[in-house]
Amino acid sequence: MDRKFTIRIAAITLCAALGIGLVMQSWPSSKPRSVTQVPLVVSDVQPVSSTPRDLVPVDMPMVASLPDTIVSAAVTPVIETPEIAIPEAPVDTGFACDVAMTATPTAGAMMSVEITAPCHGSERVTLHHNGLMFTTVMQPDGSLSLDVPALSEQALVIASFLDGEGAVAMTEVSSVPFYDRVVLQWRGDAGLQLHAREFDAEYFTDGHIWHGASGEPSRAATGQGGFLTTLGRVDAPDALLAEVYTFPSGMTQASGTVALTVEAEIIASNCDRSVEAQTLEIRNGGTLSSKELTIDVPGCDAVGDFLLLKNLVEDLTIAAK
Repeated sequence: MDRKFTIRIAAITLCAALGIGLVMQSWPSSKPRSVTQVPLVVSDVQPVSSTPRDLVPVDMPMVASLPDTIVSAAVTPVIETPEIAIPEAPVDTGFACDVAMTATPTAGAMMSVEITAPCHGSERVTLHHNGLMFTTVMQPDGSLSLDVPALSEQALVIASFLDGEGAVAMTEVSSVPFYDRVVLQWRGDAGLQLHAREFDAEYFTDGHIWHGASGEPSRAATGQGGFLTTLGRVDAPDALLAEVYTFPSGMTQASGTVALTVEAEIIASNCDRSVEAQTLEIRNGGTLSSKELTIDVPGCDAVGDFLLLKNLVEDLTIAAK
Protein backbone atom coordinates (compact mmCIF):
# COMPACT_ATOMS: atom_id res chain seq x y z
CA MET A 1 0.00 0.00 0.00
CA ASP A 2 2.98 2.25 -0.30
CA ARG A 3 2.07 5.37 -2.26
CA LYS A 4 4.05 8.42 -3.15
CA PHE A 5 2.67 11.88 -2.68
CA THR A 6 3.80 15.35 -1.79
CA ILE A 7 3.95 15.99 1.94
CA ARG A 8 2.25 19.22 2.76
CA ILE A 9 1.58 21.18 5.91
CA ALA A 10 -1.88 22.76 5.84
CA ALA A 11 -3.59 25.17 8.17
CA ILE A 12 -6.95 23.67 9.02
CA THR A 13 -9.74 25.59 10.63
CA LEU A 14 -12.05 23.73 12.97
CA CYS A 15 -15.08 25.31 14.52
CA ALA A 16 -18.15 24.26 16.38
CA ALA A 17 -21.35 24.53 14.33
CA LEU A 18 -24.34 26.29 15.88
CA GLY A 19 -26.29 23.08 15.84
CA ILE A 20 -26.57 19.67 14.35
CA GLY A 21 -29.29 20.90 12.01
CA LEU A 22 -26.89 23.42 10.45
CA VAL A 23 -24.38 20.75 9.64
CA MET A 24 -25.96 17.79 7.96
CA GLN A 25 -29.70 18.18 7.44
CA SER A 26 -30.41 17.81 11.19
CA TRP A 27 -28.89 14.67 12.55
CA PRO A 28 -31.25 13.72 15.37
CA SER A 29 -30.31 12.17 18.67
CA SER A 30 -32.41 10.73 21.44
CA LYS A 31 -30.12 12.16 24.17
CA PRO A 32 -28.70 15.60 24.79
CA ARG A 33 -25.14 16.00 23.70
CA SER A 34 -22.33 18.29 24.60
CA VAL A 35 -21.12 20.40 21.69
CA THR A 36 -17.52 21.39 22.20
CA GLN A 37 -15.24 23.62 20.21
CA VAL A 38 -11.98 21.74 19.94
CA PRO A 39 -8.59 23.16 19.00
CA LEU A 40 -7.07 21.45 16.02
CA VAL A 41 -3.40 20.58 15.72
CA VAL A 42 -2.21 19.84 12.20
CA SER A 43 0.84 17.64 11.86
CA ASP A 44 2.82 16.70 8.82
CA VAL A 45 0.81 14.68 6.41
CA GLN A 46 1.61 11.05 6.88
CA PRO A 47 2.14 8.67 3.95
CA VAL A 48 -1.04 6.72 3.94
CA SER A 49 -3.06 4.93 1.29
CA SER A 50 -5.61 5.15 1.63
CA THR A 51 -47.28 -0.51 -9.25
CA PRO A 52 -48.93 -0.03 -7.01
CA ARG A 53 -52.08 -2.05 -6.84
CA ASP A 54 -54.52 -1.31 -9.66
CA LEU A 55 -57.94 -0.69 -8.18
CA VAL A 56 -61.14 -0.70 -10.13
CA PRO A 57 -62.67 2.65 -9.14
CA VAL A 58 -65.42 2.39 -6.59
CA ASP A 59 -66.66 5.95 -6.81
CA MET A 60 -68.10 5.73 -10.31
CA PRO A 61 -71.56 7.31 -10.73
CA MET A 62 -74.62 5.16 -10.69
CA VAL A 63 -75.71 4.41 -14.25
CA ALA A 64 -79.40 4.19 -14.93
CA SER A 65 -81.21 3.10 -18.08
CA LEU A 66 -84.58 4.82 -18.46
CA PRO A 67 -86.35 3.58 -21.58
CA ASP A 68 -89.14 5.47 -23.20
CA THR A 69 -92.65 4.92 -21.81
CA ILE A 70 -94.53 2.09 -23.52
CA VAL A 71 -98.30 2.46 -24.03
CA SER A 72 -100.42 -0.74 -24.15
CA ALA A 73 -103.25 -1.42 -26.56
CA ALA A 74 -105.71 -0.55 -23.76
CA VAL A 75 -104.06 2.86 -23.59
CA THR A 76 -102.81 2.08 -20.02
CA PRO A 77 -99.39 3.60 -19.45
CA VAL A 78 -96.74 1.17 -18.19
CA ILE A 79 -93.33 2.34 -16.93
CA GLU A 80 -90.48 -0.17 -17.04
CA THR A 81 -88.19 -0.53 -13.96
CA PRO A 82 -84.84 1.20 -14.50
CA GLU A 83 -81.78 -1.03 -14.78
CA ILE A 84 -79.03 -0.02 -12.31
CA ALA A 85 -75.36 -0.78 -12.94
CA ILE A 86 -73.70 -1.89 -9.67
CA PRO A 87 -70.00 -0.98 -9.30
CA GLU A 88 -67.61 -3.89 -9.15
CA ALA A 89 -65.59 -4.54 -5.98
CA PRO A 90 -61.90 -3.54 -6.00
CA VAL A 91 -59.63 -6.13 -7.47
CA ASP A 92 -56.99 -7.45 -5.03
CA THR A 93 -53.79 -7.87 -7.01
CA GLY A 94 -51.93 -9.42 -4.06
CA PHE A 95 -49.21 -6.71 -4.30
CA ALA A 96 -48.61 -4.68 -1.11
CA CYS A 97 -46.48 -1.55 -0.75
CA ASP A 98 -46.03 -1.60 3.02
CA VAL A 99 -42.51 -0.94 4.33
CA ALA A 100 -41.31 -3.38 6.99
CA MET A 101 -38.10 -3.38 9.02
CA THR A 102 -36.55 -5.56 11.72
CA ALA A 103 -33.43 -5.17 13.87
CA THR A 104 -31.68 -8.07 15.62
CA PRO A 105 -28.64 -7.86 17.96
CA THR A 106 -25.47 -9.61 16.79
CA ALA A 107 -21.85 -10.01 17.96
CA GLY A 108 -19.81 -6.92 18.69
CA ALA A 109 -22.80 -4.83 19.86
CA MET A 110 -24.03 -4.69 16.27
CA MET A 111 -27.54 -4.85 14.83
CA SER A 112 -28.61 -6.82 11.78
CA VAL A 113 -31.16 -4.59 10.03
CA GLU A 114 -33.52 -5.98 7.38
CA ILE A 115 -35.81 -3.76 5.29
CA THR A 116 -38.55 -4.86 2.88
CA ALA A 117 -40.14 -2.18 0.71
CA PRO A 118 -41.56 -3.70 -2.52
CA CYS A 119 -42.50 -0.33 -4.02
CA HIS A 120 -39.12 1.30 -3.33
CA GLY A 121 -36.76 -0.86 -5.35
CA SER A 122 -33.43 0.84 -6.21
CA GLU A 123 -34.44 3.96 -4.27
CA ARG A 124 -32.43 6.04 -1.82
CA VAL A 125 -33.10 5.31 1.86
CA THR A 126 -31.78 7.10 4.94
CA LEU A 127 -31.23 5.30 8.23
CA HIS A 128 -31.17 7.10 11.58
CA HIS A 129 -29.98 5.75 14.93
CA ASN A 130 -29.21 7.86 18.00
CA GLY A 131 -27.61 10.66 15.98
CA LEU A 132 -25.96 8.34 13.46
CA MET A 133 -27.35 9.06 9.99
CA PHE A 134 -26.41 7.59 6.61
CA THR A 135 -27.92 6.91 3.19
CA THR A 136 -27.80 3.84 1.00
CA VAL A 137 -29.77 2.35 -1.91
CA MET A 138 -32.37 -0.43 -1.81
CA GLN A 139 -31.94 -3.55 -3.90
CA PRO A 140 -33.99 -3.68 -7.13
CA ASP A 141 -36.50 -6.02 -5.46
CA GLY A 142 -37.04 -3.56 -2.59
CA SER A 143 -34.98 -5.43 0.01
CA LEU A 144 -31.95 -4.36 2.06
CA SER A 145 -29.75 -6.12 4.64
CA LEU A 146 -26.96 -4.42 6.55
CA ASP A 147 -25.16 -4.35 9.91
CA VAL A 148 -25.29 -1.19 12.03
CA PRO A 149 -23.28 -0.45 15.21
CA ALA A 150 -25.59 0.11 18.20
CA LEU A 151 -25.10 3.35 20.14
CA SER A 152 -27.56 2.53 22.93
CA GLU A 153 -28.85 -0.58 24.67
CA GLN A 154 -32.46 0.20 23.74
CA ALA A 155 -31.67 0.70 20.08
CA LEU A 156 -34.21 2.44 17.84
CA VAL A 157 -33.62 2.49 14.07
CA ILE A 158 -35.63 4.57 11.60
CA ALA A 159 -35.68 4.15 7.81
CA SER A 160 -37.07 6.96 5.65
CA PHE A 161 -37.65 7.33 1.90
CA LEU A 162 -37.88 10.50 -0.16
CA ASP A 163 -41.66 10.19 -0.55
CA GLY A 164 -42.15 10.23 3.24
CA GLU A 165 -42.69 6.50 3.62
CA GLY A 166 -40.62 4.62 6.17
CA ALA A 167 -40.48 2.17 9.05
CA VAL A 168 -39.21 1.85 12.61
CA ALA A 169 -37.55 -1.07 14.39
CA MET A 170 -36.28 -1.51 17.94
CA THR A 171 -34.09 -4.08 19.64
CA GLU A 172 -32.16 -4.51 22.88
CA VAL A 173 -28.36 -4.64 22.52
CA SER A 174 -27.21 -5.42 26.06
CA SER A 175 -23.49 -5.54 25.20
CA VAL A 176 -23.21 -1.84 24.27
CA PRO A 177 -21.56 -0.82 27.62
CA PHE A 178 -18.63 -3.17 26.94
CA TYR A 179 -17.55 -1.24 23.83
CA ASP A 180 -16.12 2.18 23.09
CA ARG A 181 -17.37 3.69 19.84
CA VAL A 182 -16.25 6.67 17.78
CA VAL A 183 -18.26 7.85 14.75
CA LEU A 184 -17.09 10.19 11.99
CA GLN A 185 -19.90 11.21 9.63
CA TRP A 186 -20.16 13.66 6.76
CA ARG A 187 -22.01 14.52 3.55
CA GLY A 188 -20.92 13.67 -0.02
CA ASP A 189 -17.49 12.76 -1.36
CA ALA A 190 -15.48 14.66 1.27
CA GLY A 191 -12.38 12.44 1.23
CA LEU A 192 -12.50 11.83 5.00
CA GLN A 193 -11.13 8.72 6.73
CA LEU A 194 -11.06 7.54 10.35
CA HIS A 195 -7.87 5.73 11.45
CA ALA A 196 -7.16 3.81 14.67
CA ARG A 197 -3.68 2.57 15.57
CA GLU A 198 -3.96 0.19 18.46
CA PHE A 199 -1.20 0.10 21.10
CA ASP A 200 1.47 1.97 19.13
CA ALA A 201 0.88 0.04 15.92
CA GLU A 202 2.56 1.46 12.85
CA TYR A 203 0.66 2.31 9.70
CA PHE A 204 -0.42 -0.71 7.66
CA THR A 205 0.45 -3.26 10.34
CA ASP A 206 -2.02 -5.60 12.06
CA GLY A 207 -3.01 -3.02 14.65
CA HIS A 208 -3.81 -0.28 12.12
CA ILE A 209 -7.60 -0.27 11.61
CA TRP A 210 -9.05 1.79 8.75
CA HIS A 211 -11.34 1.22 5.76
CA GLY A 212 -8.55 -0.60 3.94
CA ALA A 213 -8.10 -3.05 6.86
CA SER A 214 -11.33 -2.89 8.83
CA GLY A 215 -11.12 -5.98 11.05
CA GLU A 216 -14.10 -8.11 12.09
CA PRO A 217 -16.75 -7.81 14.85
CA SER A 218 -15.81 -11.33 15.95
CA ARG A 219 -12.35 -10.00 16.78
CA ALA A 220 -13.86 -7.47 19.17
CA ALA A 221 -16.36 -9.94 20.64
CA THR A 222 -13.42 -12.00 21.96
CA GLY A 223 -11.51 -8.96 23.24
CA GLN A 224 -8.71 -9.20 20.68
CA GLY A 225 -9.05 -5.73 19.15
CA GLY A 226 -11.23 -3.26 17.37
CA PHE A 227 -12.93 -3.00 13.98
CA LEU A 228 -14.25 -0.34 11.61
CA THR A 229 -17.73 -0.21 10.04
CA THR A 230 -18.30 1.83 6.87
CA LEU A 231 -21.88 2.99 6.34
CA GLY A 232 -23.60 4.58 3.35
CA ARG A 233 -23.02 4.72 -0.38
CA VAL A 234 -21.24 7.67 -1.89
CA ASP A 235 -23.15 7.19 -5.17
CA ALA A 236 -26.52 7.69 -3.44
CA PRO A 237 -28.15 11.06 -4.17
CA ASP A 238 -27.10 13.64 -1.57
CA ALA A 239 -25.21 10.90 0.26
CA LEU A 240 -24.64 10.87 4.01
CA LEU A 241 -21.69 8.66 4.97
CA ALA A 242 -20.13 7.42 8.21
CA GLU A 243 -17.25 5.38 9.58
CA VAL A 244 -17.53 3.84 13.06
CA TYR A 245 -14.57 2.52 15.06
CA THR A 246 -15.37 0.01 17.82
CA PHE A 247 -13.04 -1.27 20.56
CA PRO A 248 -13.99 -3.86 23.26
CA SER A 249 -12.75 -1.81 26.21
CA GLY A 250 -14.78 -3.85 28.69
CA MET A 251 -13.34 -7.22 27.66
CA THR A 252 -9.75 -6.75 26.51
CA GLN A 253 -6.71 -8.11 28.32
CA ALA A 254 -4.49 -5.44 26.72
CA SER A 255 -3.67 -2.02 28.09
CA GLY A 256 -2.34 1.11 26.47
CA THR A 257 -3.53 3.71 23.98
CA VAL A 258 -5.47 3.57 20.74
CA ALA A 259 -4.40 6.57 18.65
CA LEU A 260 -7.36 8.00 16.73
CA THR A 261 -6.89 10.40 13.81
CA VAL A 262 -8.96 11.84 11.00
CA GLU A 263 -7.28 12.06 7.62
CA ALA A 264 -8.51 13.92 4.56
CA GLU A 265 -7.41 13.11 1.05
CA ILE A 266 -7.40 16.24 -1.11
CA ILE A 267 -9.51 15.35 -4.15
CA ALA A 268 -11.35 17.24 -6.88
CA SER A 269 -14.65 17.17 -4.94
CA ASN A 270 -13.28 18.78 -1.77
CA CYS A 271 -10.31 20.93 -2.78
CA ASP A 272 -10.47 24.65 -2.05
CA ARG A 273 -13.68 24.38 -0.05
CA SER A 274 -14.91 23.75 3.47
CA VAL A 275 -15.92 20.26 4.52
CA GLU A 276 -18.45 19.82 7.32
CA ALA A 277 -18.47 16.73 9.50
CA GLN A 278 -19.57 15.46 12.91
CA THR A 279 -18.19 13.08 15.51
CA LEU A 280 -20.21 10.95 17.93
CA GLU A 281 -18.50 9.19 20.83
CA ILE A 282 -19.55 6.75 23.52
CA ARG A 283 -16.90 5.61 26.01
CA ASN A 284 -16.83 3.51 29.17
CA GLY A 285 -20.56 2.88 29.05
CA GLY A 286 -21.27 6.61 29.33
CA THR A 287 -23.61 8.91 27.46
CA LEU A 288 -23.22 9.81 23.81
CA SER A 289 -21.43 13.08 23.02
CA SER A 290 -21.07 14.94 19.73
CA LYS A 291 -18.91 17.60 18.08
CA GLU A 292 -19.48 19.53 14.87
CA LEU A 293 -16.48 20.20 12.64
CA THR A 294 -15.58 22.47 9.74
CA ILE A 295 -12.36 21.76 7.82
CA ASP A 296 -10.93 24.17 5.26
CA VAL A 297 -9.28 22.09 2.54
CA PRO A 298 -6.31 23.52 0.58
CA GLY A 299 -6.51 24.50 -3.08
CA CYS A 300 -6.86 22.12 -5.98
CA ASP A 301 -3.15 22.28 -6.80
CA ALA A 302 -2.76 19.98 -3.77
CA VAL A 303 -4.94 17.18 -5.15
CA GLY A 304 -3.39 13.84 -4.21
CA ASP A 305 -2.00 15.01 -0.87
CA PHE A 306 -3.30 13.91 2.52
CA LEU A 307 -4.03 16.01 5.59
CA LEU A 308 -3.44 14.46 9.00
CA LEU A 309 -5.89 16.10 11.42
CA LYS A 310 -5.13 15.65 15.10
CA ASN A 311 -7.23 16.40 18.18
CA LEU A 312 -10.50 15.98 16.32
CA VAL A 313 -11.02 12.81 18.32
CA GLU A 314 -9.43 12.04 21.67
CA ASP A 315 -7.34 8.87 21.85
CA LEU A 316 -8.74 5.87 23.71
CA THR A 317 -7.01 4.88 26.93
CA ILE A 318 -7.44 1.15 27.50
CA ALA A 319 -6.95 -0.68 30.77
CA ALA A 320 -6.85 -4.51 30.97
CA LYS A 321 -9.93 -6.09 32.57
